[in-house]
Amino acid sequence: ARGAAAELGFPVIVRPSFTLGGTGSGVARSAADLDRIAGAGLDASPVTEVLLEESVLGWKEFELELMRDKNDNVVIVCSIENIDPMGVHTGDSVTVAPAMTLTDREYQRMRDIAIDTARAVGVDTGGCNIQFAVHPETGRMVVIEMNPRVSRSSALASKATGFPIAKIAARLAIGYTLDEIRNDITGETPASFEPSLDYVVVKVPRFAFEKFPGADPVLTTHMKSVGEAMAIGGTFPEALQKALRSLEQRGASFSWAQPPGDKAALIERCAVPHDGRLGTVHQALRAGATVAEISAASAIDPWFVDQIAAIEEHAAQIAADGVGVGGPATARALAAAKSLGFSDAQLGQLLRMPEGAVRALRADLGVRPVYHTVDTCAAEFAARTPYLYSTYDLESEVPTGDRTKVIILGSGPNRIGQGIEFDYACVHASFALTEAGYETVMVNCNPETVSTDYDTSGRLYFEPLTLEDVLEVVRAEQAAGPVAGVIVQLGGQTPLGLAAALEAAGVSVVGTSPAAINLAEDRGEFGAVLAAGGLLAPRHGTATSVAEAETVAHEIGYPVLVRPSYVLGGRGMEIVYDDAALGDYVSRATEASPEHPVLVDRFLDDAIELDVDALYDGEELYLGGVMEHIEEAGIHSGDSACALPPITLSQDDIGLIRASTAAIARGVGVRGLLNVQYALAAGVLYVLEANPRASRTVPFVSKATGVALAKAAARVMLGASIASLRAGGLLPATGDGGTLPLDAPIAVKEAVLPFARFANARGEGVDTVLGPEMRSTGEVMGIDEVFGTAYAKSQAAAYGSLPVKGRAFVTVAGKDKRSMIFPVKRLAELGFEIWATRGTGEVLRRNGVHATIVRKHSDGPGPDGEPTIVERILDGQVDLIVNTPYGGPAQRGFRRDGYEIRTAAVRRAIPCITTVQGLWAAVQGIEAIDRDEVSVRSLQEHAARLRTAANPAGAGPHLVGGTSDGAEPRAGTR
Repeated sequence: ARGAAAELGFPVIVRPSFTLGGTGSGVARSAADLDRIAGAGLDASPVTEVLLEESVLGWKEFELELMRDKNDNVVIVCSIENIDPMGVHTGDSVTVAPAMTLTDREYQRMRDIAIDTARAVGVDTGGCNIQFAVHPETGRMVVIEMNPRVSRSSALASKATGFPIAKIAARLAIGYTLDEIRNDITGETPASFEPSLDYVVVKVPRFAFEKFPGADPVLTTHMKSVGEAMAIGGTFPEALQKALRSLEQRGASFSWAQPPGDKAALIERCAVPHDGRLGTVHQALRAGATVAEISAASAIDPWFVDQIAAIEEHAAQIAADGVGVGGPATARALAAAKSLGFSDAQLGQLLRMPEGAVRALRADLGVRPVYHTVDTCAAEFAARTPYLYSTYDLESEVPTGDRTKVIILGSGPNRIGQGIEFDYACVHASFALTEAGYETVMVNCNPETVSTDYDTSGRLYFEPLTLEDVLEVVRAEQAAGPVAGVIVQLGGQTPLGLAAALEAAGVSVVGTSPAAINLAEDRGEFGAVLAAGGLLAPRHGTATSVAEAETVAHEIGYPVLVRPSYVLGGRGMEIVYDDAALGDYVSRATEASPEHPVLVDRFLDDAIELDVDALYDGEELYLGGVMEHIEEAGIHSGDSACALPPITLSQDDIGLIRASTAAIARGVGVRGLLNVQYALAAGVLYVLEANPRASRTVPFVSKATGVALAKAAARVMLGASIASLRAGGLLPATGDGGTLPLDAPIAVKEAVLPFARFANARGEGVDTVLGPEMRSTGEVMGIDEVFGTAYAKSQAAAYGSLPVKGRAFVTVAGKDKRSMIFPVKRLAELGFEIWATRGTGEVLRRNGVHATIVRKHSDGPGPDGEPTIVERILDGQVDLIVNTPYGGPAQRGFRRDGYEIRTAAVRRAIPCITTVQGLWAAVQGIEAIDRDEVSVRSLQEHAARLRTAANPAGAGPHLVGGTSDGAEPRAGTR
């Protein structure tokens, strides 16, 4: 690497071979950078190889999505331009389709090079993605990367054009040619008919730096975003502003609420790629910066900066002149602003009016959006599949009909705490309600999801999930035919937060009412429900100030669990041990949720945490599943591994859980799904929280039990009873997820955590210790006959197989020393060589476990050059790490030794266990692998076994994912 850098010159781009999302890549500007980045890249590459390239930083970046068949027919599905210049991973860049700043000559040359590249690489059939860099002054064009597969841009290109890349690639792979495949949307044109766009698509990434304190927020070639939103508009400004508000993130949209700040500082900040850089560009323009100054500082093409300047010019005119008090002039002014993508909230800022008043004024003047279809061919042929987007134009293309419609609100961009688990629920609801005779209408803005496929629902609106945009969709649908109501329970916190405002606007919210949703969130009212049901909760209180929080904490005793109300994914949730930590927390928490109080709960040490998903129809409860967390209470349920059926609960425990869940559902007024989290401490069951909505565990429970829970929930929301769903076969004829047979397979869910993606500015990783704030970005499932094997499968899927031999390094907090003895002893019996720090090693030795003492990181190297444990880990001498963190006021934050150990583990991809409960699970998994107990069986076979147990002879059919009336399922379902 050093030799190549000497030849190429700094800066140099480092890219590991065979990694995804820019893992291990970076820009080396010095020899020290090179050693650090290339070292990490060699570790990350499965073939221990890095590619070093000349720097093209600041060049313009483009992508082409291609399809090629066996007869050498090639179509360019979509051109995409990155608004951020080279140096920012395309997954982290704001992008636009079609490309905006290429001349026709440049575009045709790019097409030719792309087709030649696909042929040269050998893409015989299917799709590929080719990325280009173009020098902004000389026009020199180079190929940066070629992916002979679908990529994350393929999903964007498919949704942008209505051309289903993966679906067509599958057909090409088995011998079809492009001219033989019909375009689903037009029904007339073949797939060899190249898509043409008469609209603009903008994609913006969503980041989660707030979840990883200390992580470097500068964007580089190493992808850091956790999701994205897409918007379609008639013009670039309209699509851009719609995309920014689709992020559902405070500060994402262009704002005029505060003065812009110092011009020079803003221009300087524009030079550094960061989350929300386009917002910084806008503020710099407000502060008086010119398009040329910003483009020179940021390397963003002047055309894009000029488009933002046009938005700002219009905003300044509105703020200065207003829009009048009514009449045609006001209507024209509002329509002009809306065609540039201004939301009612933004216009309210500029006009000093409430958002609702702007909306009412628009309605009075008839300034409403129309909806156009995505037809793949710029309206040359009519679209048969209603795939719609809003714009401010003259003619609407919403189809009319007599079938009763149900509108399903999706979950928006993926984020930590709200991901594709909620999209799963929305999609299954659409399938179930379509089978039941309804016309389903999906509203979502996430290009990565199945809900935004044009053939998932009766019709699709690719729109932001804001109150303004949803109300306009509802109005358009009501004008086109009967609407039964809107489903808000399935898309997570985003649609749930709209429920009350939708109801206030006269929209029917089906399922659990907004009042019941609020009751579950309101601490006082929910406490009354628990009291009426004879249920216990940890001692708790609410506070709106530091003084109030301290009073509550002193009454219930430290440690306490503190969190804002009305948030998802444990946002802002922490365990605090003293007044100083509590005071620091309250100021930050009110920033996360300023309009709601802080919740303060007694933290239950050494409790078993349980997750329950259930279905309630107003009379009968169906217990979907009871999950037992492997980690103790205090670790967010989204980050904890869990098992279903529960591995240590008795039938009496499950009976108590069933009765408690029914009491909560009845008291809250649930109609549909309910998720309840419990803690079991010393035989006492405590209610931690209840959420009357789909949870992130619904897909896991459905696959583990063989019951399509989200489908059943959708039917219950529209009035079906659990008894009728049992009779129809959508639910088991007898029993539920709490009465699985004794020989039912064990399913284990494990969280996938993105620690390797985040580091501080010095290249050091973020701490991997788990806590009450969720940080996982996905999950996997292992299923087998016994817990140990299922757990081993889950670890192999998430992080790589557990080691069955080698060296295990152990260092644990004082509170964990007693409980770690037996699992570590078992590791030694299984043949592991045990290493430990002095304190842990002494305890192990006294209990008959020989442990080699190694130096701590804080000790530094020994006088004879003996390396520290961190150096040994980085040198590949350790195969398994057990390191539990210290807690309490004396050790608040993290201990440097533990932090260095855990980050070294991430760097070397070594399994690192941070709880004793996790260690016990790992030992069982290692034993299962060692005994070669792993079995393989399809999910259909597992489900069939459970169906047989749940439906004795004569009990009627039970179709997993089938229809509710016993009829054959529609094509494509199981």
